[in-house]
Amino acid sequence: MLTYEELKRQPRKLLAQTSLTVTEYEKLLPVFEKAYLKKYPAKKTKTGNERKRKAGAGRKSSLDRIEQKLLFAVVYQKSYLKQALDDLGVLPERNPKNFKAHEENLTDAKDSIIDGTERRRQRPKQSEKQALHYSGKKKAHTDKNVIIATAKKKRVSFLSKTYPGKTHDKKVADCENIVYPPHVGLHKDTGFQGYEPNVRKTYQPKKSLASRN
Repeated sequence: MLTYEELKRQPRKLLAQTSLTVTEYEKLLPVFEKAYLKKYPAKKTKTGNERKRKAGAGRKSSLDRIEQKLLFAVVYQKSYLKQALDDLGVLPERNPKNFKAHEENLTDAKDSIIDGTERRRQRPKQSEKQALHYSGKKKAHTDKNVIIATAKKKRVSFLSKTYPGKTHDKKVADCENIVYPPHVGLHKDTGFQGYEPNVRKTYQPKKSLASRN
């Protein structure tokens, strides 16, 4: 069974399992503990009755420590939320070649937005990787994905592979080589300047005169 003590010594594995860094996990822990003890006071049973014997007596639980309770909660949520979204048919497409078939018959896809998203990550140990993952925009080491979402329903319809945070948004989109349905009108920001996929139309806001000066 996974334990927090093991994962704490393997920060990359902790991040993969929970989407949290060690710092984020330990910042969340006391807040979670407070909420847990409020819901399940140590002097009462889970049914709300007063305990007749001291808490912790009897068979030892595999989730006896608060660190393990939180680990179970976040890993369980991450694993089963993905399955639930897939069952509902709202899990984003990850294969750029399948995106056309995924969205072809969905009317809300006609107005879609493409954008780059970044999330913080552990600082790489190698200097070369540090440079690749350092994002001047976020002033931190990050990983980047490009997403496509429908403008009306805000449904995330595509999620790219993960790239180093320094990678330009357009370069990610070019590398993904996304195949779009022909009825899509694609809204993009200046980070995708020059990105003109085979869609019905692309929309990009123009820079104001003030921003050019």
